[in-house]
Amino acid sequence: MNWNNWVRRIHRWLSIAFTVAVIVNIVAMRQGQPAIWVGLLALFPLVLLLLTGLYLFVLPYTKWRSVQRTGA
Repeated sequence: MNWNNWVRRIHRWLSIAFTVAVIVNIVAMRQGQPAIWVGLLALFPLVLLLLTGLYLFVLPYTKWRSVQRTGA
């Protein structure tokens, strides 16, 4: 499995973790005043989602440029 497939797989699992963290945050807010760490729970997967998402977004453009340079 190459690097791009690993990034895609990590991105998918991070999206699941982010969704669960948001649901936990909403439930905790409905219970009353949540702890600060509950509010920040979704921030870590969100930052990683941003990084992997930007990588996946730029990936096709780098392939297009490499194909254009080689003339294939």
